[in-house]
Amino acid sequence: MLNTYIDHTNLKPNATTSDIAKLCQEAIEHNFYAVCVNGCYLHHAMELLEDSEVQTAVVAGFPLGSNTLNAKLNEISLLVDAGADEIDMVLNVGYLKSGLIKDVEAELAMSRVIAEDVCLKLILETCYLTDEEIVLVSQLAMREGFDYIKTSTGFGSAGATLHHVKLMHDTVGDAVKIKASGGIRDKETAQAFIDAGASRIGTSSGIKIVS
Repeated sequence: MLNTYIDHTNLKPNATTSDIAKLCQEAIEHNFYAVCVNGCYLHHAMELLEDSEVQTAVVAGFPLGSNTLNAKLNEISLLVDAGADEIDMVLNVGYLKSGLIKDVEAELAMSRVIAEDVCLKLILETCYLTDEEIVLVSQLAMREGFDYIKTSTGFGSAGATLHHVKLMHDTVGDAVKIKASGGIRDKETAQAFIDAGASRIGTSSGIKIVS
């Protein structure tokens, strides 16, 4: 069932409490796996989903990933303490492309320690990366024990591609799950990403996909 793959998402900067309430109600009605929201709405979403099986996913270092290390780690710590089920954190793309691999490794390692008991996803923002960089950072995420690698924030220059998901899956196999997000708006596209190796679909078009 496609609904169990979907993270029903609203990360718009102008999202209101009413929008988040609608998102959560839709997730309950369609039995989506999770909702994905900005950190300021975590408590709101948790209250609305309290009596359901829908998980709460929240973003960190979003959408650029270029926060200072302490700021990103502190944000993750606060989200863990607040009770988030899952955290989708953004890779420091600039560091990766600068060749600062040790700094990237340190951030991933410390994030994993802080979010030890929480499902942790690393957003690669694949539209800015070469295939070689995608393979490298996928390997780093696998080595540091991330639960998922995720294609996109939805705020980059492009979203998920089947080529990138297949490349990520070929790199990590079954050791790390893959979340495809960005530009997935219909059932056929969602199914194609699942067939390519995605275990989760991040989308604001969940209802259209399952309908």
